[in-house]
Amino acid sequence: MKKNKLNGSENFNNYYSSIYGIRWEVLKESFKLKPDYFEINKGMLAPYYIDKASLFPVKALDIFPGQNVLDMCAAPGGKTLLIALANGESGTITANDRSASRRKRLISVLDASLPLNLRKTVKITGHDASLWGVYEKNIYDRILLDAPCSSERHVYLSEPHLKLWSPSRIKQLASRQFAMLAAALDAVKPLGKIVYSTCAISREENDGIIEKLIKKRENLFKIESIVIDSVFDSEPGLKIEAEKTEFGYYILPDKNNGAGPIFFSVIVKI
Repeated sequence: MKKNKLNGSENFNNYYSSIYGIRWEVLKESFKLKPDYFEINKGMLAPYYIDKASLFPVKALDIFPGQNVLDMCAAPGGKTLLIALANGESGTITANDRSASRRKRLISVLDASLPLNLRKTVKITGHDASLWGVYEKNIYDRILLDAPCSSERHVYLSEPHLKLWSPSRIKQLASRQFAMLAAALDAVKPLGKIVYSTCAISREENDGIIEKLIKKRENLFKIESIVIDSVFDSEPGLKIEAEKTEFGYYILPDKNNGAGPIFFSVIVKI
């Protein structure tokens, strides 16, 4: 007897239920919560609101004034704002996004929010991030790779996207994510830091990417552990419950009043 083919919603639920077990129903429902937003306003021309969880990949970069920083997939620009505020007017930032429409949004956000002394430190580019290491090697003090990902929260809340969902999309994204991370490792200076982050909740796009990098380039970097208190409890109103994974951290909305999901891992080039 021919089996009925599962639709996208059934595939989606079966896939993530196999990962999260009984937690999946609670986690899935938390996607419906209003994200827990944080207002970035200090030193800004206009405030910008960002999901609280998204602050922590930037905090984990440990940026200090005067550095040369690459934001590989920068749009819509919230994390670039945070980098600019930490890096100061003596630093330089390359904010990259391959999509012309997303770059337009990025420019709009930066122009509206950053004072001139900080805005002039940011250069906008539109390169293929997976090829970055071919052209620039050992250049950057810090690299943020907030990689394009499955964005399951968005998929779950969008019926058209949910209908089309397939596990094959994860494989396609993971291949590109790894290529970008390998390029970042080439582009960062020795002893420089990369933070790899996504808003995905599958291992293939998170710990799986780091695991692959270890297999391919195990002697070129190390994974840095975070002192939880210093990163996650550093400011009033920013307390977050982070979950340690094999190579990084999850911030998931079912445990954080709707903030997230975010995965990030800190990589230091040797």
